[in-house]
Amino acid sequence: MAAPPTRRVLGAQLADGITKGNMWALLSMATVSTAVISFLPSAQPHILTTILGVPESSQGTTVGVLGFAAELAMILSLAWYGALADRFGRRLIVTAGMLLCAAGTALFPFAGNTAVLVALRVVFGLGVAALNAMLSTIAIDYVRTRSRGKSYGLTGVFGGIGAVVAVLVLVKLPVTLEGGGMSPVAATRLAFLLIAAGILVAAWLLWLTLSRAQVSETAVRVPLPRLVREGVALVRDPGVALSYAASFVARADLAIVVSFMTLWISDYATSERGMSSAEALARAGAVVGVSQTVALLCAPVFGWLGDRMPRHNLVILAQALAAVAYLSTLLVEDPLGGGMMLVAVLIGVGEIAGITTAGPLLAQQVPAEVRGSAFGVHTLCGAAGIMVISALGGVLYDTWRPAGPFVVAGVAGLLVVTLGLVVRRRVAPRAEADLAREAVPAGPTG
Repeated sequence: MAAPPTRRVLGAQLADGITKGNMWALLSMATVSTAVISFLPSAQPHILTTILGVPESSQGTTVGVLGFAAELAMILSLAWYGALADRFGRRLIVTAGMLLCAAGTALFPFAGNTAVLVALRVVFGLGVAALNAMLSTIAIDYVRTRSRGKSYGLTGVFGGIGAVVAVLVLVKLPVTLEGGGMSPVAATRLAFLLIAAGILVAAWLLWLTLSRAQVSETAVRVPLPRLVREGVALVRDPGVALSYAASFVARADLAIVVSFMTLWISDYATSERGMSSAEALARAGAVVGVSQTVALLCAPVFGWLGDRMPRHNLVILAQALAAVAYLSTLLVEDPLGGGMMLVAVLIGVGEIAGITTAGPLLAQQVPAEVRGSAFGVHTLCGAAGIMVISALGGVLYDTWRPAGPFVVAGVAGLLVVTLGLVVRRRVAPRAEADLAREAVPAGPTG
């Protein structure tokens, strides 16, 4: 009996039971979630200056503390999100994540002190944890094996669109409202409330359009603690270990760009060029926007490569590119000059290379029935990376130089490259990773 025609969305072959509407919902989720995740860290310097009046000399440490607290909350929740998703479905976790992000965003500019700000970043971080874990997992769930690299490339493209929207549109909303005659504080609070309302609308639409199918029948019967333990125990596989290590660096890379690059440019613009906080934030958004636009354009390239070369080799290459990009910040003297634009381009390439290559490697190394748990731990490693690099980078930002957080990320990337070179000959894809939800037509499985 001939196999039915394979359904595709933008070239990606869909898994059995997944509709084109489900796939477009995933891509929309990538755009919205990345916009949300990118916006709040980018806007932090403006909140610290306009709402709380934190001195510029201590803003680096404050940003580091905010990042540390948010990622600690993510670490405590990520593996459980993956296990819960394996049991109750991805859609519920996505919606919960969007609601938490909406709550954190709406309340952020109403914080009366840094302690409340930290608490709200924890709430937001719990939402981000859910979205990150589910985006990685659903990108694999919805496509056939041969299209996993393409799926990650597509989510990278649409996520890049979201990041560009965040840094070129959303972060400029306060200065736009100020231009309409509002006070800086009122403009900031209204901007955040409008964005939170948009998140709620997106949550409702995703609830309606994401697949309701149960991914794993086995996971329904397995206790949650066991699912979590299985996700952690998979680290004994060299390929899983490399993917987890790459996630530690790759997720931190995105956080470094949107948090510390924005802070670096904003600080310089206000202290050396005399710009207002809102003007400085808009200028920083333009530079970060260059980085995210380059990331958007490069995402399909790494997705294409992920389906055409050994995925562990691609992870090693991606981490090497990212390390060079982040270490190049040591050469920047004027963050508003042309040199920073060139560095932003390099960072965009390195950032998307790391983000789009670690997930497909993990997918080929883990059994399908614990994929959600594995990606929960995978994202947990990313949260740990953000926590460590944000905390250490924040201190170095204030006590050494603004490039400090980027140097930490670059050195971490070199360590992952070293690990990859050590284990690369022992990485072999697991056949059972491709047994669930896929009836592959005859032919090579790529």
